[in-house]
Amino acid sequence: MMNESYQIAVIGGGIAGQAAALTAKSLRLKLLWLGEGYGKADSAEYVRNYPAFTGNGAALAEALEKQRAAEGLVLTFARVDGVYKSADGFLLTAGKRTFSAQTVVLATGVEASGVIAGEREFLGRGVSYCAVCDGALYRGKEIAVVLGNAKFSDEVEYLAGFASTVYCVCRGFEGNFRAKNIKTVKDTPLAVIGEQRVSGLKLSQSELTVDGVFFLKNSAPPEALVGGLETDGAFVRVTRDCATNLKGLFAAGDITGTPYQFAKAAGEGLVAVYSARAYLNTLDKKNGE
Repeated sequence: MMNESYQIAVIGGGIAGQAAALTAKSLRLKLLWLGEGYGKADSAEYVRNYPAFTGNGAALAEALEKQRAAEGLVLTFARVDGVYKSADGFLLTAGKRTFSAQTVVLATGVEASGVIAGEREFLGRGVSYCAVCDGALYRGKEIAVVLGNAKFSDEVEYLAGFASTVYCVCRGFEGNFRAKNIKTVKDTPLAVIGEQRVSGLKLSQSELTVDGVFFLKNSAPPEALVGGLETDGAFVRVTRDCATNLKGLFAAGDITGTPYQFAKAAGEGLVAVYSARAYLNTLDKKNGE
């Protein structure tokens, strides 16, 4: 079901996302804030460069939560799997949910484990990051899943309802599944292989012959999330005002590149929203003509 339309959608629950959400609220923009947790904020051993704060990541996460409550910020818990340009702005999908916004700020961070060879090259040709979006395309076929976090185990079970066999490569934890057609593989993924489409997944000790590979992890590469988005390797290309090549879409935080620092993320979150407001003002003037 389509939700009501928002002036701005902020994607990401970390420092950049919270700074963007706070700024949007102070500017009285109709805000939708989507994300999961605090990004990397709650896992830092010690935070040294964030002004007026002393402590570790857990203490920072607690401070962030207190601020959210005090400011009345609402984080809608969701993992956004698609951002699509529309006539009125953007459509955002999160599993079976759909949202609409005139502008978007990407603050999703970067995946610590990175990508493997062939992962980006075969995007849309057998590589997917969304079980709900693409699972039905592999009905009766054999697929592989590279599972980056146990919290996505239900999505592996969902894929098992379509595929004949699901080979699940769990990264850093033991997989425990109900479906009998899910086979756990204890190995390290090295490369997605194929010619025109995916034909297999190369592991350090073996090779799987499959029709598709799903990567289920905390954050997908930005070009997988937003079609047509210009990137520079793992990062989104932005101008000084945090604008991307897509009008109305802005980016902030680790997703725009190094340094991976909380102070930099907070500043970019603020700048991105001010830029989004300026863009909204141009739309208002155009509509008023």
